[in-house]
Amino acid sequence: MTDIKQTPQENEAIKPAPDSGKAVASEEAKPKKAPRSRLFRSERMTIVEPAPHAKGKNSVPRIMYTVILALLPAVVLSLFLFGTRAMVTIMVAVFAAMVAEYVCNRIMKSPVTIDDGSAILTGLLLALTLPPSFPVAGTALGAVVAIVFGKQVFGGLGANIFNPALIGRAFLQASFPVKITTWSMPAFAAKGVYFDMATKNAVDGISGATPLGLLKFEHIGTQLKPLLFGNIGGCIGETSAIALLIGGILLLILKYADWRIPLSYIGTVFVFSGALWLINPELYPNPLFMVLSGGLILGAFFMATDMVTSPVTPLGTWIYGVGMGVVLVVIRIWGGLPEGVMYSILFMNGLVPLLNRWTRPRYFGEIQEEKKK
Repeated sequence: MTDIKQTPQENEAIKPAPDSGKAVASEEAKPKKAPRSRLFRSERMTIVEPAPHAKGKNSVPRIMYTVILALLPAVVLSLFLFGTRAMVTIMVAVFAAMVAEYVCNRIMKSPVTIDDGSAILTGLLLALTLPPSFPVAGTALGAVVAIVFGKQVFGGLGANIFNPALIGRAFLQASFPVKITTWSMPAFAAKGVYFDMATKNAVDGISGATPLGLLKFEHIGTQLKPLLFGNIGGCIGETSAIALLIGGILLLILKYADWRIPLSYIGTVFVFSGALWLINPELYPNPLFMVLSGGLILGAFFMATDMVTSPVTPLGTWIYGVGMGVVLVVIRIWGGLPEGVMYSILFMNGLVPLLNRWTRPRYFGEIQEEKKK
């Protein structure tokens, strides 16, 4: 074959342009869109999240506002019995809790969560555990402590170890021991229609006392009828057993509360105190009185069943409830305080992580591995 020689002019014509390589690279860097992509164009971006992807109808706001709704019978009755004093206490506690929640969200640069109902519920529960004559400033302080030190310092809702409302109540108990034990009698208590003491000659000395306080310090018993309807001295929301049971049963029907917890809690108090009553009826109170008096029903249905601070396993819930019942009876019978619902729940809240660990179901193959060791 003969070599074909090209002239310099032809060589110059064959050389690529200086920017042709960049043009080719830019074409390769920007591939053409597939024509079918236009068919799947959406105005909403696709959100990629980890599993689980199944979404239920329940949500945090739905659960919180349902619990608030379940508390309405007790709230309405408390307003009827204690009047504007109860209304002011409830409004101050709820407002202070919402403000504390908002401020914490801003300081921690986290999403604002005052609309999910958790702060409202915390303030409401705290108010229901206070006497109607409690100072307004102390109520606001307790709500702030409940939100800041009971919930936000742990990381917010879902990360707290103890019930926030009870943390605020425990703070007020330690800070204002006299004010928090100064009780106001309801509207009809002085008339003796719903309030009738077992020892009638002690009627003159019942002003400002609760049934548990009368029994422990003055050995005066209260009949069961006033405990059912709530026309007795005590905290705003723990006087009427019927009003609290209506809301508690609603939570059980909707499965927002684990039925094992109130059953084991109240059942333990009834059995334990009933055994003592059978041994010495003159020394120990009636088991029905132990169940209906104080804040047992409020704590059993609305505080001990908190989804965050209660066990997640069935066996753990039974141990949790029995433990609270035993602690409560010990405090009421042999302790220096007439009431112990708050301490029993907080004490068992601290054991919930251990209960979840000890009672968790074993995964497949775990037993065989332990046998090999």
